[in-house]
Amino acid sequence: MVVAVLVGVAVVATAVVWVIWVGLFTPGAAIDNQDIGYRHVNASTLQVTEQISADPGTRVTCSFEGVDEKFAIVGWKIVDIPPSTQRTFRHSVTVRISQPAVNGTVGACWLTKP
Repeated sequence: MVVAVLVGVAVVATAVVWVIWVGLFTPGAAIDNQDIGYRHVNASTLQVTEQISADPGTRVTCSFEGVDEKFAIVGWKIVDIPPSTQRTFRHSVTVRISQPAVNGTVGACWLTKP
């Protein structure tokens, strides 16, 4: 259990560092995301909905997560989101969880080169 939490934290930390690094060296790169909601599909599945804002035609990748009452990651999925014709759009993802989750969120989103 402890190892799984540590691995999850390490993955998220690596993703955050990478996003910061890419953001600093990619002028004009603009992306924003906002949690819209989540719902339990069943005991082992969570559906997470996010609002994403990026320039139309931009490829985006996000890490969708389920977290427990201690904010430990109990499920996550990295998703390549297809380019949209709209600046702001919603995207829902199904995430498998290993334990009950009390929230669904996005850990990070980053721009992806084609």
